[in-house]
Amino acid sequence: MKDVRAESDPKEKLKSQHTKPSAQEETPSNEASAMALMATRTNFFRLLTTKAPILGSGSCSNGLKRPVRVDRGGGAGLTSPYSTSAVAQQPESGIIGSRPPHMGLEILGVKDYEDYRRSLYGEITHKALLVDAVGTLVVPSQPMAQIYRKIGEKYGVEYSEAEILNRYRRAYEQPWGRSRLRYVNDGRPFWQYIVSSSTGCSDSQYFEELYNYYTTDKAWHLCDPDAERVFKALRKAGVKVAVVSNFDTRLRPVLHALHCEQWFDAIAVSAEVEAEKPNPTIFLKACELLGVKPEDAVHVGDDRRNDIWGARDAGCDAWLWGSDVHSFKEVAQRVGVHV
Repeated sequence: MKDVRAESDPKEKLKSQHTKPSAQEETPSNEASAMALMATRTNFFRLLTTKAPILGSGSCSNGLKRPVRVDRGGGAGLTSPYSTSAVAQQPESGIIGSRPPHMGLEILGVKDYEDYRRSLYGEITHKALLVDAVGTLVVPSQPMAQIYRKIGEKYGVEYSEAEILNRYRRAYEQPWGRSRLRYVNDGRPFWQYIVSSSTGCSDSQYFEELYNYYTTDKAWHLCDPDAERVFKALRKAGVKVAVVSNFDTRLRPVLHALHCEQWFDAIAVSAEVEAEKPNPTIFLKACELLGVKPEDAVHVGDDRRNDIWGARDAGCDAWLWGSDVHSFKEVAQRVGVHV
């Protein structure tokens, strides 16, 4: 099998599409400039991929507080143990987010890299936008433990919200059978295990009520209220848009309940693709559905490992939600579409 990472290296892909100047045009200054741009971009990526998972709380662009990392499947449960989405917001040395959000872009090479892409592709730098679902596009309206306890009281659930959350974290961290895939088809077996482990209640009626609750618009809300306007502008400008999510087959009903499924040209769900982020396969499938090459797409998500590293392994560009970009309007502006 061919090495997808080697073939999908963004630097090599970008170089291959850049027409080499003639011998008369090729000057030392041009060579030095190109090398400087690539070196700056490499250093910038190294800064972005400094891993420092933390626990804490973050906020969406509309100011609503949320857990910094919500469950990547968003099924019957919502909050996962650790966060990478707000790493850049912490005042740690060596983390890119230790700077104010819009300061020092030239030093870090963001502006240079955007200019570089525009020199290759024109004013619009990407042909497709891939968007993470839970934590980026949508967020839970209430804390997971609160819902587990509220619905579970009539079924005899006695654990406090803090106990439910701790038990949930322990259960979520455990290996799931012999497969790396947690969300297969509707994800019921996985979520039954999580719910019973978190609450101590194995009542099937309790599980079904909880499971079905997370397919309704009561359970979720959009992270960015301007999302619809931005996605329409992107698509009007010729940029294709897709959702790429670690989720079970309830994602489509969730998007339908929120009246936003029509905003997207494609939806790549891990339960259907049979690959979960950060596996590059799911990003490659999304690009295939959109009819674009990976190097022509940028993925936006709130999880450094699943979204940023996974997308880059597939050959896509990637921006961390809450650090590189803070709203979909900002995403559109970086792509080159003014809303």
